[in-house]
Amino acid sequence: MGGYLLGVVLFALGIAVTIALHEAGHMFTARAFGMRVRRYFIGFGPTVWSVRRGHTTYGVAALPLGGFCEIAGMTGQEPVTEEEKPHAMVNKPWWQRVAVLSGGVVVNVIVGVTIIYGLAVTSGLPNPDVDTTPTVGEVSCVSDQTGPETLADCSGVGPAGEAGVQVGDRILALDGQEMESFTQLRDTVLTRPGEDVVFTVERDGQTLEVTVPVAPVTRLDAAGNEITAGAVGLSNAPLENAWVSYGPVAAVGATGAFTWDLLDATVRGLASFPAKIPGVVASIFGAERDIEGPMSVVGASRVGGELVERSLWNMFWMMLASLNFFLALFNLVPLPPLDGGHIAVVLWEKVRDFFRRLRGLAPAGPANYEKLLPVTYAMAAVLMVIGGLVIVADVVNPVRLFG
Repeated sequence: MGGYLLGVVLFALGIAVTIALHEAGHMFTARAFGMRVRRYFIGFGPTVWSVRRGHTTYGVAALPLGGFCEIAGMTGQEPVTEEEKPHAMVNKPWWQRVAVLSGGVVVNVIVGVTIIYGLAVTSGLPNPDVDTTPTVGEVSCVSDQTGPETLADCSGVGPAGEAGVQVGDRILALDGQEMESFTQLRDTVLTRPGEDVVFTVERDGQTLEVTVPVAPVTRLDAAGNEITAGAVGLSNAPLENAWVSYGPVAAVGATGAFTWDLLDATVRGLASFPAKIPGVVASIFGAERDIEGPMSVVGASRVGGELVERSLWNMFWMMLASLNFFLALFNLVPLPPLDGGHIAVVLWEKVRDFFRRLRGLAPAGPANYEKLLPVTYAMAAVLMVIGGLVIVADVVNPVRLFG
């Protein structure tokens, strides 16, 4: 239990540091271009602690769900004093404004890449060439699902064991379809309840065909409804050579390749994010929680606790790196109040003024953010509602990697 609590605290601290570094990216970039930073805060809501240094107030607020860096004159509608005008963000060149708005994103990417490089030269990175062919680690009985995380009692070796499948068998194909991973095998079996399937098995250098009856069992879908699925009673053996360590030079290329894969996965995760929200809501009322669904600070910290409890420090740090990449890419979504929304406004001003010059007109000045207030408020409300739902789900039905 001590290891679990340590992991929870450490991952929560990692999230806080991630947010702090993101906002510091904005702050230091702004100062580099002579902009006035009024406030630098971690958290939202009532102030817990603050101190003023020069022109900036540093502080911690009561709700540790984010942070902010307030720069004088971020918009043309924001009042600034006469003394602040030369340092107002809106009065700086467009490319400097974009650089400042991108500062947090850049810092998060740098932090993520640094973590990945550190893993590459120490505990290692996932081996891209590992053989993922399904290999049987255990044969067991099958039973119905009785709750979000519980199965009915059963005995015996299950359909696969009774058919002759043994521990150590490599399952090459199912009904002639090549199986590239245990996940693919599992997902295929799930769709075949009540049918007989033929496993092409490699055992002791020989290839065999084993006919396995797929048992129909009850499972709960994302909405908590009972469905009939297939099961044969197999679990996967741990992958061999799943992680590879690199020297300081070789780690550069490995870090780049793995970072690209993580960024690609993050983009796909963001694209599927809206579709996963109904599943999060259903999980609040008892449905099975999707381990690949969204998590809040609460849920991520609990998972961090599970990883530390099992001394899976490499996965702990990889999850923190993924969090940095997620924060970076999520903030690039071109909708206010996210950084990407502010960047989109600055770029729109630049494009608008380009066409005005073609027509012989003077630049039109800063965009009117008051026209964007409905979008800003709506987006903020959506984020708050979704964030609240995910937090509730993480409390009543958290993601558990290890059951």
